[in-house]
Parts: sequence; C-alpha cells; structure tokens
Amino acid sequence: MSGLPHESTYEPTTAFGKWLDARLPIFRMLHAQAVDFPTPRNLNYWWTFGGILTFMLVAQIVTGVVLAMHYQPSAEAAFDSIEAIRRDVNFGWLLRNLHAVGASMFFLAAYVHIFRGLYYGSYKAPREVLWILGVLIFLVMMATAFMGYSLPWGQMSLWGVTVITNLFSSLDSIWKGLGTTIVEWLWGGFSVSGVTLNRFYALHYLLPFVLAAVVGLHLWALHVVGQNSPTGLDIKTPSDAVPFTPFATSKDAAGLFAFLLLFCWFAFFLPDYLGHADNYTPANPLVTPPHIVPEWYFLPFYAILRAIPSKLGGVIAMFSAIAVLLFVPWLDTSRVRSTKYRPVYRWFFWLFAFTCLALGWLGSKPAEAEYVFWARVFTFYYFAHFLIVMPLVGWFETPLKVPGSITEAVLAKNKGAKLAPAKS
Repeated sequence: MSGLPHESTYEPTTAFGKWLDARLPIFRMLHAQAVDFPTPRNLNYWWTFGGILTFMLVAQIVTGVVLAMHYQPSAEAAFDSIEAIRRDVNFGWLLRNLHAVGASMFFLAAYVHIFRGLYYGSYKAPREVLWILGVLIFLVMMATAFMGYSLPWGQMSLWGVTVITNLFSSLDSIWKGLGTTIVEWLWGGFSVSGVTLNRFYALHYLLPFVLAAVVGLHLWALHVVGQNSPTGLDIKTPSDAVPFTPFATSKDAAGLFAFLLLFCWFAFFLPDYLGHADNYTPANPLVTPPHIVPEWYFLPFYAILRAIPSKLGGVIAMFSAIAVLLFVPWLDTSRVRSTKYRPVYRWFFWLFAFTCLALGWLGSKPAEAEYVFWARVFTFYYFAHFLIVMPLVGWFETPLKVPGSITEAVLAKNKGAKLAPAKS
C-alpha cells in the first residue's frame, strides 16, 4: 500500500456524537478520509482538477434533476419545452445555461485531469485500477453527454443521433443483421423519432447516477493507494505528507474559484458559444445539415472515425482510441513515473498533446481531401504514441536523476529550507 497508515483524530464532543460514533462511525470515517488523509506536500494546481470534477458532477446532477421537471421528451414538444424553460420558468435560463455550459466545462476539466495523469505517470503501479476506473468514468461521461445532446431536439441533435447510432450498422459486415438490429433497437423503430428521444432521455437521467457510483469507486481506489506526486514519488516519511485539510482543500478551493470564473463567464455572457447554430433550429428529418458535427469534446474521436475509409474500420478505430487508454499502465515501460525526469519522452508527450488538439480541429472541418489526409497522419501518431513510443522510449531512454523522496525534492526547490512534518 502506498502512503502512510493513518488513523482518524476525530473525537466526538457531544453525547449524541459519542452515541452515534459507537454504532455508526461515519463522521470518523469522513474525518479520516477528508481531513487526516496524508497528501504529498508538493502537489501543484494540476491536482485541483480532481476536486473541480467532483464539483462539476454534483452541479450537473442538481441542475439536470431540476431541468427534468420541466422538460417534455417528445418529438413535438421537446424543442419548445427548452425554450419555455429559458423564457417562462423562474431562473430557467440560468439552470439551462449552467447545465449546457457545465457539460463543456466538465469535459474540459476531465481532459486536463487525464493529461495530468499521463504526464506525471499516475497510471503506474500501484495505481492501475485507479486509472482504469478513470477511463471508465470518461466512457460513461461520453455516453451521458451523447444522450443529453439529443434532448434539445434541434437539427444537430436529430442528425447527430442519426449519424452516430447508424455506426452500429457496420457490424452487419461481421454478423449479418446484427448491426441493423442494434440500430433499430436504439431507435425504437426504423428511424430516429420521438421514441428514440424518450429512450435517450431516460438513459440521460440514469447514467449520471451510474457515473457517481464509479466516481465513488475511483475515490475509494485513490484512498487505498494514495495520491501520486509531481515527482512520481510516493509518501515514505511523515515529512513527505501534509493532512488533506486544510492544505490540499485550500489549494483545491483556489483552483475551483479560478475555474468557476471561466465557467460563469461562458454561462452568463456566452452561453451559446460552445454549441452549434443549427441546434437552435427545430429538428427536421427532411432537411439534412450541410455539415454534421458533434460537440467540441467529441471532435478528436470524430476525426479518427472519418480518417478511416472503411465504415467498420472507422468505428473500430474510434472506440480503440479510448480503449487503448486502459492498457497504458502496461504499455509504458519507463522506470520512472514523472515525465519531468524523462527528457526524451517529454518531447513525444507534447507532440501527442498537439496531435489531440489537431484532431479536434480537423474533426470540426468538412471531410475533404486535405483535412482527411492530415486526420490520417495524426490518427497514425495517436496510436503510435501508445503502441510504439511508450514501450520503446521507456526501454531506451536514460531518465534524469529522481530525488530520493518528496521532502528532498521540496528542499531542493526551496534551496535548503527546513521542513517538518505538518501537524493536523
């Protein structure tokens, strides 16, 4: 087990508190995990995105539950009910803006969290299960967002659902009739209709609670193995750690406040900026938009899908782009965790980050010759990064000298300042 063993310092002060603690020590458990939990003392602000994601999940569930009370999941009334929420429901405009913009902010924080984990090697032993649960969270997020994108029932909602669900028909080339059966089951008929919308509405309401359950497992796994650190070192001595509260929580609060400024700026001043203009036109199955695109956070995977000339190959590549993340703990053969001490791999990491941004931009463009060409180039490197670069660079690279402990790294950074174990 990584980290230091610790016991809760919680002491109930009231008669009721002592009575409850003897029978259900829930406050003792919460105190041990949220106050006394030993945290690496050198965590930087990239680690605040875990707390930001927790806040965003709660915000999305709360706003979503309230919006569901006013939404009408039918092809005839869905679009108008969204407009009624914005215009006629008390503070409906605010709830709808917070929920719609919140989806984008949720994915923005998730992408930062994932890239932080990749940079600092947070997937390496003993955190493999923690990483895999994180990838599963990402998958559930994507499914939830896709279902939610259908609910406004605008042009892009209708045709986005039509295009994406039709991808399953490619399975007919593996097993005759399988793909068509899946598509018709998803649609609830032979075309996207109000039945489809009603099904997606039910799933969109359910999946956030599934997401919350997986997040609970993710946090549990985190508190078993302990947090990684920017040096990639685990806690070895009391001087390496500080209590989670107030040290980490105060940093999380500062990071969350800065993130909320960005969130509120979009929610109050540019609530429609991150959406597509066609989605503010009622769905019309007789008129196809000239360029069908998903939300921005799906664009890299959409570019990978279109980069492959075969329909089935594109579907396999798109899902493989996510599935490959599950195997990162075993694909990376480096002896050290943190890219901070990997001078060769660091260049490849930033090339990978640029590749993801390029795929996102290419996914927003029409499927024309030059865009498809570059999408294929960047799709090749996306997979090569995991399947070729990670194993080979890990074998041949000579890492920089890693400090002996977190304390040694902090002292070196602060030029000899003395550190004592923080008291809780």
